[in-house]
Amino acid sequence: MPLLPGAEPFRHDGGEVGVLVCHGFTGSPQSVRPWAESLAERGLSVSLPLLPGHGTRWQDMQLTGWQDWYAEVDRALRELRERCSEVFVCGLSMGGALALRLAAKHGAAISGVVLVNPANKVHGLAAKALPVVRHLMPTTAGIASDIAKPGAEELGYDRVPLHAAYSFRRFLQQLDAELPEVTQPLLLMHSPEDHVVPPADSARILARVSSRDLTERLLERSYHVATLDHDAELIFEQTHAFISRLSAHVGEAGTAATRG
Repeated sequence: MPLLPGAEPFRHDGGEVGVLVCHGFTGSPQSVRPWAESLAERGLSVSLPLLPGHGTRWQDMQLTGWQDWYAEVDRALRELRERCSEVFVCGLSMGGALALRLAAKHGAAISGVVLVNPANKVHGLAAKALPVVRHLMPTTAGIASDIAKPGAEELGYDRVPLHAAYSFRRFLQQLDAELPEVTQPLLLMHSPEDHVVPPADSARILARVSSRDLTERLLERSYHVATLDHDAELIFEQTHAFISRLSAHVGEAGTAATRG
């Protein structure tokens, strides 16, 4: 199945510092591509993979599960580590959850974590019914384009495949138990008004991780897809400042040192 225009993965070979950027559930690299490109413009090496089942049609996603999505970001991380001295992981929504599991499993191999409106739980009364409902109806209404900025639009499915949603719910339940294994410096940015992932998810993550270096930033002018919203530039600036503070390979000018 051909990719939707704009859903292509993104890669940039830059300096010694690598950044893995992860997109969200039913979305595509388009939703976080400006974030990835802003880091690439600063001289960082960037990888933004397309998650299996995404970027084509919802029927393709119905055949995938969290193990497929995690395997893809794990593969991209390992590839980045082969060519970079330091690696950071970033993610929006489910991408944030995937980034957290990478941090829990890879430990010191990851230098820091940046999250935007990360998911911790599938909400709503129907969530507990997913084990049964997914066999009775294939999809429910989509969650894409929760954006306050006029004219901004997310490239995502207009339907949520319920088999995939059930798998996502199981993943988040497993991840919640793994959060204490996250020890890396953490920057978490979230929107007080988010119609997909409530602020309670960010609070839960901040309370359960073991990171001692924790920074929380509010995105007052944005909804869920904040990387395409009014606070996008703030996200880009805060992410680069966070990486610059922690990395020995980002120079005073703010650009990543290139390999000699």
